[in-house]
Amino acid sequence: MSTTGTSDQLSQPQAEGDGPATEAAESRPPLKLEVQVEERSACQRHVVVKIAREDVDRYFQEVLDDLVPKASLPGFRPGRAPRKLVEARFRDELADQVKAKLLMDSLAQVTEQRLFTAIGEPELDIDAVQIPDEGPLVFEFDIEVRPEFTLPRWQGLTLERIVHTFSDEEVEERLKKLLARYGHLERHDGPIEPGHVVTLTLRSSLDGRPLAQITEEPVEVRPVLSLRDAKLEGFDKLLVGRRAGETVHTKVTISPEAENEALRGKEVDLELEIVAVERRTLPELTREFLDRIGGFSGPEELRQEVRREMERQFKFQQQRLIRQQITSLLTVTATWDLPQDLLRRQARRELERAVLDLRAHGFSEEDVRAHLNELSQNVMASTARALKEHFILERIAEEEKIDATPEDYDREIELLAEQADESPRRVRARLEKKGLMDTLRNQIIERKVIELIEQHAEFRDVPYEPKRKEEVAALDFAAAGTPASAIPQAQHDEGASPLAAGKTPGAE
Repeated sequence: MSTTGTSDQLSQPQAEGDGPATEAAESRPPLKLEVQVEERSACQRHVVVKIAREDVDRYFQEVLDDLVPKASLPGFRPGRAPRKLVEARFRDELADQVKAKLLMDSLAQVTEQRLFTAIGEPELDIDAVQIPDEGPLVFEFDIEVRPEFTLPRWQGLTLERIVHTFSDEEVEERLKKLLARYGHLERHDGPIEPGHVVTLTLRSSLDGRPLAQITEEPVEVRPVLSLRDAKLEGFDKLLVGRRAGETVHTKVTISPEAENEALRGKEVDLELEIVAVERRTLPELTREFLDRIGGFSGPEELRQEVRREMERQFKFQQQRLIRQQITSLLTVTATWDLPQDLLRRQARRELERAVLDLRAHGFSEEDVRAHLNELSQNVMASTARALKEHFILERIAEEEKIDATPEDYDREIELLAEQADESPRRVRARLEKKGLMDTLRNQIIERKVIELIEQHAEFRDVPYEPKRKEEVAALDFAAAGTPASAIPQAQHDEGASPLAAGKTPGAE
């Protein structure tokens, strides 16, 4: 039997009409349980629970005691029917109530014994559980748990920290890309050039069989076109020199981890119909324009804000690289395999966490979409890595008694609201509606643990050498034809910082 870890609260069956535990339930003596836990894999346990007969009979009597004063039988006034007659008449109903209460209380007691740390709900067929006429009540269930492991040393790590001061030239280059988001698009009848915005209809097929289509989507001509399950290198070279009305044919290879398992790793045909071509004219820095995009008093204040945004995003990159070093060191011995079903279920949460983190740091929706596409193309591997990191950071949080406070939630939501230019109340309501508060909690706790590890680490500053990032255009399109609901949708009207709120394609 496993004895390591701190168990989360298991989801428990509840009798209809039952609310929180009553005072009587709280004063009820503990059940006499025999619990056997079989380890079927690092993250899977099969649990057999045996409830002593005396407890089963006691629960029957408690339920019957509650029913007799209210029971109504033909020939008797309410509450006056003999106890034996009430028991015989309502035997099935009593059994259902007793079963629900026994399962609920026994699962709670198993949880309190801390035999494992649950990471999912128990797979329990309640209908299959029957109370025998004699002997103990026995039921069993499968449950996913956090793997058992020896916590690696996390104090005194030696880490590198990139440092950089942005030059005026770098700020000016970023400003031009910012202004491009607000640029005016006008029709272009000549050949396509890099940076032009093309409206495309994409169609994918395999051996002549249509797979998927996306109609009249604007996208900037860049070196790489990122799709949800594939990447088209040399996208700009395919289009440069072409004109509206032409159709380009090429091939892409579906990601080995695409949602459409049947087409993983296969090469499919991709048709790009050029519907329209536009070129962008940068806006002038007039007082009206500066006031509209953020109430800036002049070009210099805009440049200062661009620099601050660059520094915020550099801080994000700095922290991301530090976290990567920390988690790489902590997960060296995390060689346990994770169930594929668990990874598939957690994949969406991992993508949702990435969205929250990027939006909180002011990245544009184009950046968010490109990052989501990259994660989606390797979703199982990235989810496995993220889960192992989470298990270890969660263990540290438990040992150091780190948790998310209401103030932590408020700060995170205020940051998201500021970047989305919305009210915190509206952002909180959206997170609650989408069931993302647990995701936010994990993000807060992990960040706190990383900060704790940093406090005990030794840092060596290293100069950051900016590398020219290969520019990527991203589309919410799966060439293999997977459902669009497979990943969170990046809406252009939420999550971007004031400087990243341009509606035209081509945000950096």
